[in-house]
This record gives sequence, C-alpha cells and structure tokens, in this order.
Amino acid sequence: MERLEVFDCSNVLIASYFTDDRGCAHENREHTLIYLCSGELEIEERGKKTILHSGDCAFMRRDNRMWLQKKVKDGMPYHSVVLKFSRAFLKEFYRTLDCRQLLSDTKREKVSLRVLPSNRPDIRSLFESVIPYFEAGEKPSEEVLKLKMIEGVYVLLNTDRRFYASLFDFVEPWKIDILDYLNENYMLDLSMEEIASYTGRSLATFKRDFAKVSDLTPQKWIVKRRLEAAHELIKSGKRKVSEICFDVEFKNLSHFSKVYKEVYGVAPSR
Repeated sequence: MERLEVFDCSNVLIASYFTDDRGCAHENREHTLIYLCSGELEIEERGKKTILHSGDCAFMRRDNRMWLQKKVKDGMPYHSVVLKFSRAFLKEFYRTLDCRQLLSDTKREKVSLRVLPSNRPDIRSLFESVIPYFEAGEKPSEEVLKLKMIEGVYVLLNTDRRFYASLFDFVEPWKIDILDYLNENYMLDLSMEEIASYTGRSLATFKRDFAKVSDLTPQKWIVKRRLEAAHELIKSGKRKVSEICFDVEFKNLSHFSKVYKEVYGVAPSR
C-alpha cells in the first residue's frame, strides 16, 4: 500500500517517507543539509545530476532551484531528513564565535550543491538521533531544534573552512558578488529588498554597490538579462514564443513582445 508522509518540525527538521517514486521542483530559501536514510535521491541543477544513496549527506546553498527525483531503491522506501538553517539562527550563532575563529580570507563557494564526505559519525549521529521523534510523531522542542542546528553548523565548519563564507554570507567580508548572484537567479521572482538581503546587504548598500558594476538600474538589468535568455531560446527554434515568454518570467505576452522588439528590432514571432 502506498505511503506518503512528510513530517515538518517548525521548518527546521523535515522528514519525508515515500513508497513510490516522485519528482518535484525545489527552491531553497534557507541553507539546507539533506541526509538520505534509505532509497535514492537524484538532484539536477543547471544540467548537472548528482545522486545520493543511503547514508549520504549534501549541503544545498540558499536561493537555488533544483529538480529532485526521489526514488525507491532495492525495495527500500525513500526516506530523507532535512535540516534547515534560518537566517536569524545563523546571525545569532555568528555572534557567539570567537573572532579568532573567523576566516575572512576564505572565499564563498559558487557551487550550489556540495556532497559531504561519507561515513562520518558526526553526520550519522546528527540525523539518526532525530528519527525517533518522527517515528513517534512528536515534534522536538524549540531547544532541541536549536541544538540540532548548532550541531549541523559544526558538521559543516569541521568539513571545510569555506563554509564560513557560505553560511555567514551576510557578513561584510563575505558579501555575495552581485552580478554572480543575479546571473544565477535572474529568473526568480524576487523583490529588490529580497535580492539585497540575499547578497548580504541593506537595500541602500545594494543599490550603491550595483551602481558600481552597471550603468543600468537593477530592474532594467534583470529585464535585459531575461531578454537575452529569451533571444537565445527563440533563435534555437525549439520552443513557442508564448512558452518562452513565461519561462523567462514575463507575466504578459504583449509586454514581452513590445520590449523584445525595442531591443532586437523585430517582434519575437519573427
């Protein structure tokens, strides 16, 4: 008999249990660790596929879209546990660090998915210790959830020093490169306030920093980048113009046709 269970603990710990294969688009709003108890997980991002097996753990960087294919494997159900790190928690944790621990010379990784080394006892201990809560259908206390986030942060910091810059990317030395971020995420429907926050800046600082790297406003830069993506898709001839319009996050076909013609001199249908 088919089973589908998702147990969400305050959007910090989430367990999934499926007895049949299923796929879904996934957009990370928080830095996330995912641990596979059983089954198989295929992750596709930017054309690259990564497969996790039982006992594997991976870090998913905030603000990235991925396609997840969750599979039953060798008769075992798909069972995963996810640990999310809220921005508020990471800011609080950052304030507890000894300044001598801070490694401002490290660079923030550009990869959005990082598979951690296998057979780590600290990783197994972290995730297997919460499984009894899910089996009993009882949510851990807020204090326990915070302890698990702390444990998860140390799993990452003890793995690679570059995780300092990834986790605490709201700190001045680790401001995210604006154009790198926008080139990766220009398709997302984000406000300027959200983009500023995700790149580790206030809105005023974001606008000031953006003016240093482009003569366009952020809104016009995003429209230009979406039009460039649409132009490449139209030239390929593989998609309908109406599909491309919505694929590149234009909400209105007539508006898309108008601005496309202003830039390229012809209507997209030509």
